[in-house]
Amino acid sequence: MKTLQRTVLIGLGTVALICGVIGIILPLIPTTPFLLLAGFCYAKSSKKLYDKLMNNKILGEYIKNYREHKAIPMKPKIIGILIIWSSVFYTFFFLSAGIYLKVIFFIGAVVITYLILSIKTLKRDITA
Repeated sequence: MKTLQRTVLIGLGTVALICGVIGIILPLIPTTPFLLLAGFCYAKSSKKLYDKLMNNKILGEYIKNYREHKAIPMKPKIIGILIIWSSVFYTFFFLSAGIYLKVIFFIGAVVITYLILSIKTLKRDITA
């Protein structure tokens, strides 16, 4: 049973890690929650994978910033919001999506923007 549990946790952690990396590229997918899930799964199943994740220059910072400060730096917040709204405006003006789909995209962008803004902003001097 231990081997099965370990395998399942590593698999779930890997899927969460992939989703987190995709979330860095596609702003409609949340990055930090998936990376936190990956970290949790790896911590319970594989010290080697957990250490690799935490020591990664990019991915480890997401987890450390959120875990230690419950905050996200300003730059990713701004970039995420800009990409979300650029995508919405592109959809509105250049794609022939139906009005219902456009409304859903708009509502999704509002909700995600609210969620991003509701997370505390990491101050620069915290990491120094």
